[in-house]
Amino acid sequence: MIYRRKSSPSLWEEMDKLQREMNRMFDSAFTNRLVDRPLNSHDFPAMNIWTKADSGQVITAEIPGMNVDDLDIKVVGETLTISGSRQGPANDENIRYHRQERGYGRFTRTIQLPFPIDVDNVEANYEKGVLKIWLPRAESDKPRKITVKAI
Repeated sequence: MIYRRKSSPSLWEEMDKLQREMNRMFDSAFTNRLVDRPLNSHDFPAMNIWTKADSGQVITAEIPGMNVDDLDIKVVGETLTISGSRQGPANDENIRYHRQERGYGRFTRTIQLPFPIDVDNVEANYEKGVLKIWLPRAESDKPRKITVKAI
Protein backbone atom coordinates (compact mmCIF):
# COMPACT_ATOMS: atom_id res chain seq x y z
CA MET A 1 0.00 0.00 0.00
CA ILE A 2 1.39 3.42 -0.92
CA TYR A 3 0.82 6.35 1.40
CA ARG A 4 0.92 9.78 -0.16
CA ARG A 5 1.39 13.02 1.61
CA LYS A 6 -0.36 16.17 0.51
CA SER A 7 1.91 18.32 -1.58
CA SER A 8 1.33 21.36 0.64
CA PRO A 9 0.31 20.49 4.21
CA SER A 10 -1.79 23.07 5.93
CA LEU A 11 -0.35 25.29 8.62
CA TRP A 12 -2.65 23.66 11.20
CA GLU A 13 -1.42 20.16 10.34
CA GLU A 14 2.17 21.33 10.79
CA MET A 15 1.30 22.98 14.11
CA ASP A 16 -0.44 19.79 15.32
CA LYS A 17 2.63 17.78 14.35
CA LEU A 18 4.90 20.22 16.20
CA GLN A 19 2.69 20.04 19.30
CA ARG A 20 2.77 16.22 19.29
CA GLU A 21 6.56 16.23 18.97
CA MET A 22 6.93 18.73 21.82
CA ASN A 23 4.58 16.68 24.00
CA ARG A 24 6.67 13.56 23.35
CA MET A 25 9.89 15.41 24.21
CA PHE A 26 8.51 16.75 27.49
CA ASP A 27 7.00 13.38 28.39
CA SER A 28 10.30 11.58 27.90
CA ALA A 29 12.31 14.30 29.67
CA PHE A 30 10.10 14.66 32.75
CA THR A 31 8.51 11.25 33.18
CA ASN A 32 10.28 8.38 34.90
CA ARG A 33 9.19 5.35 32.91
CA LEU A 34 9.82 2.99 35.83
CA VAL A 35 7.17 4.52 38.08
CA ASP A 36 3.41 4.71 37.83
CA ARG A 37 2.49 6.47 34.62
CA PRO A 38 -0.83 8.33 34.37
CA LEU A 39 -2.59 8.77 31.07
CA ASN A 40 -1.74 11.88 29.08
CA SER A 41 -4.84 13.50 27.65
CA HIS A 42 -2.98 15.09 24.72
CA ASP A 43 -2.35 11.70 23.13
CA PHE A 44 -4.73 9.24 24.77
CA PRO A 45 -6.69 7.65 23.40
CA ALA A 46 -5.10 7.33 19.97
CA MET A 47 -7.78 8.08 17.35
CA ASN A 48 -8.55 7.73 13.68
CA ILE A 49 -11.20 10.09 12.32
CA TRP A 50 -12.73 10.02 8.86
CA THR A 51 -15.74 11.42 7.04
CA LYS A 52 -18.17 9.22 5.10
CA ALA A 53 -19.20 11.37 2.12
CA ASP A 54 -21.69 13.93 3.45
CA SER A 55 -23.38 11.52 5.85
CA GLY A 56 -21.19 11.92 8.94
CA GLN A 57 -17.98 11.01 10.70
CA VAL A 58 -16.55 7.81 12.12
CA ILE A 59 -14.12 7.90 15.01
CA THR A 60 -12.19 4.92 16.32
CA ALA A 61 -10.23 5.19 19.55
CA GLU A 62 -7.86 2.61 21.01
CA ILE A 63 -8.77 2.17 24.68
CA PRO A 64 -7.72 -1.35 25.72
CA GLY A 65 -8.61 -2.71 29.12
CA MET A 66 -11.63 -0.48 29.67
CA ASN A 67 -15.00 -1.26 31.16
CA VAL A 68 -17.75 0.44 29.10
CA ASP A 69 -19.30 1.72 32.34
CA ASP A 70 -16.13 3.78 32.86
CA LEU A 71 -16.48 5.60 29.50
CA ASP A 72 -18.32 8.88 28.99
CA ILE A 73 -19.02 10.31 25.52
CA LYS A 74 -20.55 13.76 25.03
CA VAL A 75 -21.38 15.82 21.96
CA VAL A 76 -22.01 19.51 22.53
CA GLY A 77 -22.40 21.62 19.43
CA GLU A 78 -19.53 20.66 17.16
CA THR A 79 -17.35 19.25 19.93
CA LEU A 80 -16.90 15.60 20.94
CA THR A 81 -15.48 14.71 24.35
CA ILE A 82 -14.43 11.19 25.34
CA SER A 83 -13.51 10.71 28.97
CA GLY A 84 -13.14 7.85 31.36
CA SER A 85 -10.99 6.06 33.84
CA ARG A 86 -8.81 3.01 33.29
CA GLN A 87 -7.98 1.01 36.40
CA GLY A 88 -4.33 0.52 37.22
CA PRO A 89 -2.65 -2.65 38.41
CA ALA A 90 -3.31 -3.82 41.94
CA ASN A 91 -0.68 -2.68 44.42
CA ASP A 92 1.50 -5.64 45.37
CA GLU A 93 4.62 -5.02 47.42
CA ASN A 94 6.19 -8.21 46.02
CA ILE A 95 6.14 -6.89 42.45
CA ARG A 96 8.92 -4.74 41.03
CA TYR A 97 8.40 -3.47 37.50
CA HIS A 98 11.22 -3.58 34.98
CA ARG A 99 9.17 -1.43 32.63
CA GLN A 100 5.69 0.00 32.99
CA GLU A 101 4.46 1.74 29.84
CA ARG A 102 0.70 1.28 30.03
CA GLY A 103 -0.96 4.32 31.49
CA TYR A 104 -3.98 4.34 33.75
CA GLY A 105 -6.21 6.77 35.59
CA ARG A 106 -8.57 9.47 34.35
CA PHE A 107 -8.40 10.83 30.82
CA THR A 108 -10.29 13.33 28.70
CA ARG A 109 -9.90 13.93 24.98
CA THR A 110 -11.86 16.66 23.20
CA ILE A 111 -11.91 17.18 19.45
CA GLN A 112 -13.56 19.76 17.25
CA LEU A 113 -15.93 18.30 14.65
CA PRO A 114 -16.15 19.82 11.16
CA PHE A 115 -19.95 20.10 11.13
CA PRO A 116 -23.04 19.93 13.38
CA ILE A 117 -24.05 16.43 14.53
CA ASP A 118 -27.45 14.76 14.79
CA VAL A 119 -26.95 13.92 18.47
CA ASP A 120 -30.12 11.80 18.67
CA ASN A 121 -28.61 9.27 16.26
CA VAL A 122 -25.01 9.03 17.50
CA GLU A 123 -23.96 5.40 17.98
CA ALA A 124 -21.01 4.05 19.95
CA ASN A 125 -19.75 0.52 20.53
CA TYR A 126 -16.69 -0.98 22.15
CA GLU A 127 -15.14 -4.19 20.88
CA LYS A 128 -11.71 -5.73 21.48
CA GLY A 129 -10.29 -2.54 22.97
CA VAL A 130 -11.51 -0.23 20.21
CA LEU A 131 -14.25 2.36 20.73
CA LYS A 132 -16.10 3.16 17.50
CA ILE A 133 -18.37 6.20 17.31
CA TRP A 134 -20.69 7.04 14.41
CA LEU A 135 -21.54 10.76 14.32
CA PRO A 136 -24.22 11.44 11.68
CA ARG A 137 -24.26 14.89 10.14
CA ALA A 138 -27.28 17.00 11.08
CA GLU A 139 -29.87 17.12 8.28
CA SER A 140 -29.93 20.92 8.48
CA ASP A 141 -26.21 21.00 7.64
CA LYS A 142 -26.18 18.52 4.74
CA PRO A 143 -25.62 20.00 1.28
CA ARG A 144 -28.79 20.37 -0.73
CA LYS A 145 -29.22 20.60 -4.45
CA ILE A 146 -31.06 23.70 -5.55
CA THR A 147 -33.26 23.33 -8.61
CA VAL A 148 -33.09 26.21 -11.04
CA LYS A 149 -36.43 27.05 -12.68
CA ALA A 150 -36.59 28.48 -16.16
CA ILE A 151 -38.77 31.57 -16.44
